[in-house]
Amino acid sequence: MLMAHPAVLQDLIAQYEALKLLGAEESTRQARQRLADISYTLCVATGTKDVDMALIAARHRLSGARPEDDSLLPAGATARSASGV
Repeated sequence: MLMAHPAVLQDLIAQYEALKLLGAEESTRQARQRLADISYTLCVATGTKDVDMALIAARHRLSGARPEDDSLLPAGATARSASGV
């Protein structure tokens, strides 16, 4: 799979968050379409089908993300794996 450049991912995240903050979902047709376009692009850039998962994947790929980041694991999974269970 091709990987989007971190700068592209950062820009997509920033645009998505700005549109959500401004209430694009309840705004003009043009604003709703822009939010849909950004959401779709995030999904394509991260190989996901859901914008929430796309945001998680994009943030994980940005510099500073730790390889041991467990944000995708269910709550309590880290404690179980650390205890050897």
